[in-house]
Amino acid sequence: MSYIHGYDPETLREIVDPAQCRERLEEIGVQRSLPSLLEKVWLLKVLGELDDALSVSEQTVRLARMSGTRKDLLRARILHASVQQWRGAHGAAEFELSTCADEAEGQGWTSIAAFALQHRGKTRYDAGDINGARADFKKVLFLRQEAGASDADLEPTMLCIEAADRRRSRGAVVAG
Repeated sequence: MSYIHGYDPETLREIVDPAQCRERLEEIGVQRSLPSLLEKVWLLKVLGELDDALSVSEQTVRLARMSGTRKDLLRARILHASVQQWRGAHGAAEFELSTCADEAEGQGWTSIAAFALQHRGKTRYDAGDINGARADFKKVLFLRQEAGASDADLEPTMLCIEAADRRRSRGAVVAG
């Protein structure tokens, strides 16, 4: 089941049903498996419970480092960085996402690289680096197309590119 019901065209953040997300959080409860904790971080983040999301994301990174695979650790670090982004720590988030994207690309893990770059693009977008965000979103689109993603899977990235183009156009109008 998808908890995402769309994306805000200005902030690029997920639109969710808070009741549905809270219900899922209750189902997860105190489970401590890595997948459960990753899901819990995301749910807390989209519900705006950023202090809790940060705490659980740090725990998730430690767990992945101790008992997960390198891919698990990258996913946990990317999610942790996305919480930092939502908290406004754009520099820290961008740095972490860049290192994750570089490692994933170096290993040939295209889907993880695209995941990191998508979040880095959103971080740059939030920080006002529209050109950097657009470049990241375009690279994500390329990576996902090369991996054979469906049109439905490409749609969120297309929406991000369109949002960056709109914001860039508004900036050009204001500057002019």
